[in-house]
Order: sequence, then structure tokens, then C-alpha cells
Amino acid sequence: MAGRFAPRTARPALPHQAGPVRGAAAAPTPAGPPLTREWTPPGPLDLRLVLGPLRRGPADPTFRMAADGTFWRATRTPEGPGTLRVAARGDRIGAQAWGPGAEWLLAGLPTLLGADDDPDAFTPHHRLLAVARHRRPGLRLLRTGLVMESLIPSILEQKVTTDEAYRAWRLLVRRHGTPAPGPSAELGLHVMPDARTWAMIPSWEWHKAGVDTKRSSTILRAVRVARRLEEASSMPLAEATARLELIPGIGPWTSAETLQRSNGAPDAVTVGDYHLPGIVGHALADNRHADDEEMLTLLTPYAGQRHRATRLILLSGRIPERRGPRMTPGNIAAL
Repeated sequence: MAGRFAPRTARPALPHQAGPVRGAAAAPTPAGPPLTREWTPPGPLDLRLVLGPLRRGPADPTFRMAADGTFWRATRTPEGPGTLRVAARGDRIGAQAWGPGAEWLLAGLPTLLGADDDPDAFTPHHRLLAVARHRRPGLRLLRTGLVMESLIPSILEQKVTTDEAYRAWRLLVRRHGTPAPGPSAELGLHVMPDARTWAMIPSWEWHKAGVDTKRSSTILRAVRVARRLEEASSMPLAEATARLELIPGIGPWTSAETLQRSNGAPDAVTVGDYHLPGIVGHALADNRHADDEEMLTLLTPYAGQRHRATRLILLSGRIPERRGPRMTPGNIAAL
């Protein structure tokens, strides 16, 4: 598989706005003091809207929103595991980070929170979207700069209910990941496994988590070339999509769901989704039975911004009432 890729090139650093990172001179140990940073966004910023796409279910072991409105994120950076705590402080954003990946997380804080996103590039052609944008001025598209952390849960979400996918992600990360650095024990945060650990998970563990062979095999193929896939985070959308879809089992749905998060791609529209075409069709053409082809036709005026358009549609509240049968959850672990 690796031979199908172009020659390896050095991966550019994640772009970010300059800003002070205060704390210990070196990255803190898991039990040591955090590094800190404050950043002023260029405009309104709603942390829940921006960071929400990173949450994989209410019990996601890598993400929490605390009762006081702070957000916690445990992730595996190029420098190692790290925990990030983010909170709004008036018109500023305060952040703390722990672990070997602390400096990397704080350096990329503006990019994570949409500093490189350009909401003004979006021109609404439907009143519904104009109203949704007016009501949600704090929506910006995040960019993590990390491919595998979004690719693996997206693969787990293929062709199953969200509850099944969230359960699989939760079980696998808690069992095979590592406790997050910093004072996050009460939250039960874990950092997802590294590529080698994913590759070593035995077949019966995938089975117990309810993951079929097709999805587990796709993940195993992806982690074998994880470094090459991570390079997609700095590629233009078309090239990044092509890089991910070289892996058998990764198609347009999975690549779009990944690149929306890792690259902050405003045009990475999700096709092949069970619900999205009907939602877009209902919102823009009063057709709840729209398919992918009609959805893409309706989104043509938003070329270059189609993902942002679908986010605004979902936030508008104009969602068709469910009438058809729901997907029936499977339970391969019981077989």
C-alpha cells in the first residue's frame, strides 16, 4: 500500500498566529504545572459550535464540556499526548495544556478555533441560511491539523448507528488508549492509541466493541501508513481527499467527515450520508426525499463553501420530522 504514495516529503508545521505560551520552559510532565496561553479571536467565537464536531458522543473519552462551560480535549499530537483546557474569558480565550504535546496544542490554538477560517467568504443565497448565519455569528470551522484522530472514529461510524459507533470508540479508546496527562482523572479522559497500538488490537477486541471485519480492516490498513495520511492535513482539499481515498474502505463520506475536522475544509461536503440529503432537500427545496445528486445540485451556489452551508442548515432547525424506519442497531459482539 505504501508504494502507491508519492515520495515522502517533510510535513509543514501547523500554521498558527503568534502568541505567548507561558509556563515551564520545557513541556510539563503529566503531573506538572500546565503551560498557558490567552488569545483574542478576530471576531465572535462560540466555543460550543466550533469545538462541537470533535465530540463523539456524550461519553467520548477524548472530549468533555464541563458544567462551568470549559472544554477539555485529550489528543495525540506529533510531539506526544496532550490535554487542552479551553474557556472563554470575556472577549478572550484562555487555555491550559499538559503533557508532551502541550506546546504544540497551545501554538495551534488559534488555528484549532478557526483563526484561518473566513466566514465572510460565504454568501447566502437562501433566506434560511442568511438568518442562520445572522443568529450564529460565533460559528467558525475548526482545524485540528490531525488526520488520524478524526479518520478512525469516522471509519467506525460507517454504515452503523451513531450509538454503535460511539460505543465502539469509547470502548476501544478506554481499553487501548492511555490516561490523559494533567488533572483530568475526574473526567476520565483518555488519549487515543498510537498507530502501532491500533495495529496490535486483537480481532476479538474489535468483535467485543461491535466493530465488524470490514471497518476494523480499514482502520488497520490506514494505521500502517498513518504518517503519510497525516500529511493530508496540509494539502489542498482535492489532494487530501485523493490521499485518504487511496486506502480501500475509505470513500467520499469518510474522507469528507475527516477533512472537515483535520483541515477545516469549508467545501468538504458529506455525500453518502443517510440523513443529510433529505435535510438539505427539505431546507432548500421542500423535498425531504432528496438524494445525493439533488443535494449537490441545491448546494451548487455554495461551491467552495458547501460544508459551511450544511452546518448552517443543521443549525437552522429546519429539520424534517422523521417518518421512515430508523436503522436497527446491530450487536455483533453477541454473536
